[in-house]
Amino acid sequence: MPGLYLAAIIVSAAGVALLDRRFRLAAWDSPGRTAAAVGIGTAFFLLWDAVGIATGVFVKGDSVLLLGIDLAPELPLEEPFFLAFLCYLALVLWAGARRALSRRAGTDAASPRTSAREGA
Repeated sequence: MPGLYLAAIIVSAAGVALLDRRFRLAAWDSPGRTAAAVGIGTAFFLLWDAVGIATGVFVKGDSVLLLGIDLAPELPLEEPFFLAFLCYLALVLWAGARRALSRRAGTDAASPRTSAREGA
């Protein structure tokens, strides 16, 4: 079923965004910094992919789950979406773990903005 992989990425990202919204971990707390972190991370991993493709380490392979649209040789359309999702998920997990650990330690780091203001 073509497009199922991209649909799974989008549905998963929506789930992470709902958790982010509920707990104000990343994008709902600091949208500019979140966009910058996800954008820089995605660009880095796309560059990493380009090096891997150029050296023959990364190959796309065939799957009926892909749309079949390539942005470059061996680089399917789904790859940037996956990389952006990976960066966003890592950021939300990091923010959630940071908050949980700070609450466990007795400090209140409810948001990165709060912590930045307190440290200034």
